[in-house]
Amino acid sequence: MRQAPRWLWPDTLVGRTILVMLIGLMLLQLAGVVLYSMNRLELAASLRGRQTADRIAGVVKLVENAPDSERGRILHAMELPGMRIGWGQAPLVLFGESGPEEASVIAELAGRLGTTEVRVSMRPPPPPPPPPGPQAVFSSGPDRGPGMIRHGRPAMMRVAVHLEDGSWLNFIAELPNEEPLWRPRFFGPLTMGFIVIIVLSVLAVRRAAKPLGVLAAAAQRLGRDVTAPPGPIEGPREVREAAIAFNDMQTRLRRFIEDRTQMIAAISHDLRTPITRLKLRAEFVDDDEQRLKMLSDLDEMEEMIASTLSFARDDVTREPRREVDLGQMLSELCEEFDARYCGPATLKVFAGPIGIKRAFTNLLENAWKYGGGVAEVTLTAAGDLVSVSVADQGPGIPVAELERVFAPFYRVETSRNRDTGGTGLGLSVARSAIRAHGGDIVLVNRPEGGLCVQVTLPH
Repeated sequence: MRQAPRWLWPDTLVGRTILVMLIGLMLLQLAGVVLYSMNRLELAASLRGRQTADRIAGVVKLVENAPDSERGRILHAMELPGMRIGWGQAPLVLFGESGPEEASVIAELAGRLGTTEVRVSMRPPPPPPPPPGPQAVFSSGPDRGPGMIRHGRPAMMRVAVHLEDGSWLNFIAELPNEEPLWRPRFFGPLTMGFIVIIVLSVLAVRRAAKPLGVLAAAAQRLGRDVTAPPGPIEGPREVREAAIAFNDMQTRLRRFIEDRTQMIAAISHDLRTPITRLKLRAEFVDDDEQRLKMLSDLDEMEEMIASTLSFARDDVTREPRREVDLGQMLSELCEEFDARYCGPATLKVFAGPIGIKRAFTNLLENAWKYGGGVAEVTLTAAGDLVSVSVADQGPGIPVAELERVFAPFYRVETSRNRDTGGTGLGLSVARSAIRAHGGDIVLVNRPEGGLCVQVTLPH
């Protein structure tokens, strides 16, 4: 399955949670704006219609109760900005021109005026034929009803009211223009609220996810040091349960390793006693050649027991970490093994001095023993990593065994001679120590011949 781009779908739990919250919030805001816009239009239209109906009803009552001679003066006096009034024999709104949109205004006016016929239209009127000569657009004269229209102005309502004497009272009311929905007065608070919600959501999600980062850090510490203190138990219930389970696992691992080490120590102690007795008895063997062979085998057994115990104890014995000058340490080891050193004279790392020195001692000893007595050590630092390579000019290792040689007691040299094959624990101890410091070891055969041991450590 093809994964979404990183910028569309974040890789972290915090990023994904925030993205889901933002999408939900945006959809909720959009739905709210749509509902508000729909209700706003309906409410605004109803309010505009009611306000205009109130004004028209008042004018109609005044005109109907006034004599014909006074109607023109009354109409002129009642004209207000945004409303023009005309009186004549023809209605401004044709029969059937009213639609469902005007039903509420018609009902409002009919209720206020009784049984008077009322016509209302909120649609632009058809353009009238051009007048033969100059004339006023609006007039209070009795025959100027249809000529009252002023074209080109949006949001107007035309009303024609049939008076009792058969004439028509015509109105053109300019409705208030609707303010745009995305005006600054509306958009500003909405954006501000959206930003506040985003900030609070980010803070809340980061706070909720912080215990997961603490748990991940505890897991990394466990990989380097099984005796590290247990992680804190905090955060949501699920995270607390995971932290409790993790701490229990760490306790069981530490107890298992301690029990194993104690068992190996006991076995080693029990084996040393009969080995010592065998050495004493070997001294009474008359055949010098057989006596020397027996003593050599017993020494090898004793060395293997000591190496096994040391290797087992390395899993649980964690010396205090401090700043170690890796450059100076490697330079001194190269002088001891007559190897070439390439790197800075001083490079500080945070490590256990005994464990890290033992690891590189084993690597240089292997390079000197199996690499023809010629070795080269290179130290470099890049970013948060320190790289050390130990190269020799020996025969190398078959590709199929590059990983197998790290197994305890495994030897590429198959003879039983410990002077040429060793005990098979050198690389195992080195990898254990390096990984305990958060690094790793990789073996690579050199194209020009020989083996290169590549070590990486956190800087």
